[in-house]
Amino acid sequence: MQFGQKRVVELAPASTGGDTETLDPKAQIDEKSLRSSLGVVVQNDTNAASDASLVRSDTYRTVRNAVLSTMNASLVLTYSREQLKPELEPLVSAIIERERLNIPLSEQGLIVEELLNDMFGLGPIEPLFADETVTDILVNGPDQVYMERRGKLELTPYRFRDNAHVTTVAQRIAAGVGRRVDESSPMVDARLPDGSRVNVVLPPLALRGPAISIRKFSKRKLTLQHMVNQGNMSLDMAHVLKIAVTCRLNVLVSGGTGSGKTTLLNALSHFINNGERIVTIEDAAELQLQQPHVVSLETRPENTEGMGGVNQRDLVKNALRMRPDRIILGETRGEEAFDVLQAMNTGHDGSMTTIHANTPRDSLTRLESMVSMANGNLPLMSIRRQIASALHLIVQVERMRDGIRRLTRVTEVAGMEGDVIITQDLFAFRYDVTSYDAEVKGGFENGHLRPAFTERASYYGLEEALLEAVA
Repeated sequence: MQFGQKRVVELAPASTGGDTETLDPKAQIDEKSLRSSLGVVVQNDTNAASDASLVRSDTYRTVRNAVLSTMNASLVLTYSREQLKPELEPLVSAIIERERLNIPLSEQGLIVEELLNDMFGLGPIEPLFADETVTDILVNGPDQVYMERRGKLELTPYRFRDNAHVTTVAQRIAAGVGRRVDESSPMVDARLPDGSRVNVVLPPLALRGPAISIRKFSKRKLTLQHMVNQGNMSLDMAHVLKIAVTCRLNVLVSGGTGSGKTTLLNALSHFINNGERIVTIEDAAELQLQQPHVVSLETRPENTEGMGGVNQRDLVKNALRMRPDRIILGETRGEEAFDVLQAMNTGHDGSMTTIHANTPRDSLTRLESMVSMANGNLPLMSIRRQIASALHLIVQVERMRDGIRRLTRVTEVAGMEGDVIITQDLFAFRYDVTSYDAEVKGGFENGHLRPAFTERASYYGLEEALLEAVA
């Protein structure tokens, strides 16, 4: 069935008494009203450029220095942003009057906001953080700030004062989660209070000034229905993925950086039964599971003495002792691959993870390499048999040149033939090779193949729904 055809397959609920999702192809998302309801703050380029020039002006520097020298720093630490603002406004007005600065009343308000951003927020990039349409913020030194919006990178007019200003913001972010970043430890991965991921690299490693990369935590919980409406996948794909999670298949989500792997993993998790115990393992917590019985584990880096580090493999091993029904690993990137496959093969059906790879076949090759890293004595045939036995489905996601993220393959692992892992594409996205417009044109094709997990679907009463979705 081609994408766009309307057919509703009735599926059994994924859980009883929980929040289930319906896949209605007629449901549409009103982005304008959604952004309004979320309270999106969007500044135009003119205002942003005005703010950037204000932050770098001598006037702002004069007011800022006077405020910092006047206020009691230890007392400020006990205030929240909302509590400090009414105290700061009259102080700024008094300083402007004392220094006889010619600043309009409207700009006085901007100065107060910038001071609050410096004290509590992310400095001049705070408006980007408040904009729900921005998914990534990339700071390349004080003079260059990029953002990603709808899959496209854009240069913004926001600027920092100097390298020290960028470093101060980076250190505040790191200190907020108990990490440190300075010349002796110039790299850090951190997490903002709302869950956004932050990576910082300071000079001398960063040659053009401190670099900050922020992957924002989406407050909008995307579901498979939303992805169907946005053209990320076809309706039949969504039905098969829902059946796969309900039937407790082991799923591997494969794709490049920023392709939407974690977002898809979150959407798939909506169909996990509320009665199951789930253990999640991540480097930086991004998963937003809605089930009542979830245990979230997060890795810990080594301290300055090189001690106390806890990696993903340690957490996976420990998770096996926690009586999980499913283990969800945010990303498989190293030796933990061996333990994840062992878990999938020893009764933890329905486990899910992501991996960086360009194709489903590449993801299998990467898994082989990771397992070899963990146990170099295992023969290749044994590794492949473990992979073929553990994995059921590989979902390939890709951010295409038009910025839209699409599911390009839904591939089933169908077993072994000799020393080769056999796979079959249940669905694939085929782009129009004759079209070279800015927008990628194409469609989602159904492979019309009978899945190898059909018998498993019948165990859950979903065989008929599965065969209808792939017909």
